[in-house]
Parts: sequence; C-alpha cells; structure tokens
Amino acid sequence: QVQLVQSGGGVVQAGGSLRLSCLKSGFAYMMGWFRQTPDNERAFVAAIGWIVPKTYYTRSVEGRCTVSRDNASTTVHLQMDDLNPDATAVYYCAARTGVGLDDDTGDYAYWGQGAQVTVSA
Repeated sequence: QVQLVQSGGGVVQAGGSLRLSCLKSGFAYMMGWFRQTPDNERAFVAAIGWIVPKTYYTRSVEGRCTVSRDNASTTVHLQMDDLNPDATAVYYCAARTGVGLDDDTGDYAYWGQGAQVTVSA
C-alpha cells in the first residue's frame, strides 16, 4: 500500500518558477508526475526511478522541468522553471509498484491528491 501526499502549487506569473513535492509512504519502483489537461486526460510530465534515479521527461518540458528524489525524506520533487500559461493544470504525483511503462497513466496505481498550478500571462 502506497500513500502519496502532495504539497506546493499556486499562482505564478509567466516566466516564474514553482516547485511541487510529493511525500511517499510505502514502496514504489517509479514515481511519476502527470497533469490534468483541459480535456481531462492525465498527461505525462516526468518520472524518476526510486531505486535507480534515472529520469524521464516528456519532450515539451525538457530543459525547463527537473524531477528529483530525496531518499532520506522519501520525497519526490518537480522543479518547474520558465513557466508559461500552457503549464496551467492540476498536477499529480503517482507511484508505480510493478513493471510498466514510465509514461503510461494506467501503470501507476497510486496517486496524490493533486495540486493546482496556475500561470498568469
């Protein structure tokens, strides 16, 4: 059983930065970040392995987003820089406990409560 508690989010101006955090209890192989798009789809943003900290990013955020983990605090972070209004969404952290695709929402069984990120123009 995995529990995920998110913190962060808020309103920032275009070009600003924001840091999201996800506190994990229980074991997971992979931690992912997704966002709820206007069409209600959960779109992949980034992911990081818990045992081996290899990172993955969707092409649209490469160079502006950084996902990291802190083993001691069992916390995963998503640092977002140079934000633009297109990044406005509800962001979710998720945990995958078995074999699956890094960017497939269906392979992540546990989800945080979500955090609203609003980027003003």
